Amino acid sequence: MNSTPRLEAKGVTMRFGGLTALADIDLAVPAGQIVGLVGPNGAGKSTLFGVLSGLLKPTTGTVLMDGEDVTATSPQLRARRGLARTFQHPELFSSLTVREHLSLAYRVRHTKSRILSDLVTGRGLFPKKDAEEDARVDELLGELNLTSIQHSAVVGLPLGTSRLVEIGRALATDPKVMLMDEPSSGLDVSESDDLASTMRKVVAERGVSLLFVEHDVPMVLGLCDHVYVIDFGQKIAEGNPDEIRANAAVRAAYIGEESEEITINEDDAVLAATSGGDRS
Repeated sequence: MNSTPRLEAKGVTMRFGGLTALADIDLAVPAGQIVGLVGPNGAGKSTLFGVLSGLLKPTTGTVLMDGEDVTATSPQLRARRGLARTFQHPELFSSLTVREHLSLAYRVRHTKSRILSDLVTGRGLFPKKDAEEDARVDELLGELNLTSIQHSAVVGLPLGTSRLVEIGRALATDPKVMLMDEPSSGLDVSESDDLASTMRKVVAERGVSLLFVEHDVPMVLGLCDHVYVIDFGQKIAEGNPDEIRANAAVRAAYIGEESEEITINEDDAVLAATSGGDRS
């Protein structure tokens, strides 16, 4: 297996005026793995996603895809290189159906010139589809349990269902790595379990790498191969789920165990965390 990470941040620092949102963050998303990123509100998770996706340029540090420096490249170029992202609040086209969202995403990735020619010739965005597109879209609809509503407009869909549409749209581009922002938000327990199963299947069968932010700590620990924990813009822990569960500072800060003061050694630096309960 290629040891070069699909996506990597090296020494990423992000400052907004006098505020340091991220401080010397290192993070790697290996090929075919699921990586979690957890932390309380304001920890810097969304800022890091912005840096990784190209929406923000870091003050210092480097972002790499497959070992190549993409720090100065646009989100569009990173998308062409195989990066996809979902957002905390689904961003969908109100006039399109569920199926049309996936079909359009597929064409943007695989037959972009056809979209332009169809518009120029007046055939519209959705003339007769080809067999390969139909098969891929049908497969995704089935995996996400969206087949029964595929011809429904997205307007008025429940939040959880809208989130699944957005995830399907991202997968329709056949990404190498996906950034997923709160994918289980708005889903009930059964839907969250189904989503976790789908993500495992996508990774196992397609080799897609996933990096996702989640407040559902049990889901993260049950799904991820590796987990990063950040607080106040600093990485305070990383490791496999068992190591994260055993980390006293993480338990105090994110799972709700009270502690007067817990000091850990992380990369030759002494970090102190004081917790008054669950901050997630």
